[in-house]
Amino acid sequence: MEKIKKNISNILFFGFVVFLFTPYGLSTKTKLIAGVSSIKTFVWPLKPIAKQKRKTISTLNIPLKAIQHAKDVNVLEFKGKVIFINYWATWCPPCIAEMPSLQYLYNEYKDKVVFLFITSDSQKKVTDFYQTKQLMLPTYQLKKTLPKEINSNSLPTTYIIDKQGRIVLETTGASDWSSEKVKSLLDSVIAE
Repeated sequence: MEKIKKNISNILFFGFVVFLFTPYGLSTKTKLIAGVSSIKTFVWPLKPIAKQKRKTISTLNIPLKAIQHAKDVNVLEFKGKVIFINYWATWCPPCIAEMPSLQYLYNEYKDKVVFLFITSDSQKKVTDFYQTKQLMLPTYQLKKTLPKEINSNSLPTTYIIDKQGRIVLETTGASDWSSEKVKSLLDSVIAE
């Protein structure tokens, strides 16, 4: 009985620490206090990579199968353009949280930046999700393994790639893609 009490006490303590000191706890506290949810309560800071430290992707030969609002493509077709890649899933809460700001960014920059939203979800799941959330984003599934430089097991993960095929930004977790910082970063990469 004593062991059970100790385990329960440890679990409660861990939950309390998470609630007080992590971004997810901050998000929960903010929602409880304000009664609203906001992407801004649990975003991860974006840290662009300095020009001299950018890694070049070993290959852009990445065929993609279109599943929503797109046609089949190969990333190689976009060599010389700024590319925005977002890995996500319909079941991923941080992915869902950042989707409205991604739609905003796509609407603002779709004529200047190539957007590739990549998921392993089925076309039906994506279609249903987009209809429910009123989203229209060019979405794909992978046809082959990604180069190691842009291969991540975490969702969501986003990469911004410059015109030379170098990684400008790599971030994991929900972000506010409608921020001025993001727009300023994209504008500077487009101008390079």
